[in-house]
Amino acid sequence: MKYDILLFDADDTLFDFKKSEKEAFLSTLKDYGLEEHKSVYFDTYHEINTKIWKEFEEGKITQSVLKIERFQRLKEALCGDFQAEDFAERYMDHLAEASFPYEESHELLQKLSGKVRMGIITNGLKKVQRKRIRQSVLSHYFEAIVISEEVQVSKPDERIFELTLDLLGEAPKDRILMVGDSLGSDILGGIRFGIDTCWFNPRSKINKGEIVPTYEIAHLHEILNLL
Repeated sequence: MKYDILLFDADDTLFDFKKSEKEAFLSTLKDYGLEEHKSVYFDTYHEINTKIWKEFEEGKITQSVLKIERFQRLKEALCGDFQAEDFAERYMDHLAEASFPYEESHELLQKLSGKVRMGIITNGLKKVQRKRIRQSVLSHYFEAIVISEEVQVSKPDERIFELTLDLLGEAPKDRILMVGDSLGSDILGGIRFGIDTCWFNPRSKINKGEIVPTYEIAHLHEILNLL
């Protein structure tokens, strides 16, 4: 095997976060009797959430502020009749219950199990990710599951990789591979830490930036070809 340790991102890499996000958001709208406005609410939220997580990756906002601020922005954008704090709590409760691993993920991890050590590094909220990941059918494949809010450092900061390797054990950096869907988080973080990276790009996005992964794949099973 070319690598001894594989590090995975969670959402939109191993788990269908878009499905989880939409289901949790629509359930929250139902709590408020707002489901008839679901299209405009969800589209507006998705735009706000994408921007605010980008701000987080750039160090412009903390996770503790982010988890409520995104709904405050939603309220202001749509003149919503709800309290941002309450909406945030309800949404995170629903999201914690919405765990949808990709079928391909399970198949891949089964084939890798016992051959390499594996860990997850996620820029997530502990209330949500603890349940979604640690209680999922995939969790037993991982020796380490590191959630950014728990360790107070996030990708692309190389320190979160150091913390993960403290749990997984020592390995030469040329024997470690990071796999994820985000160039600005997963791939940049891996590059900063000095390890090989694999960009999971199932929608064939064009990389117009300066962050260059070691590998690029469209399907998770292609990882087997890299080993």
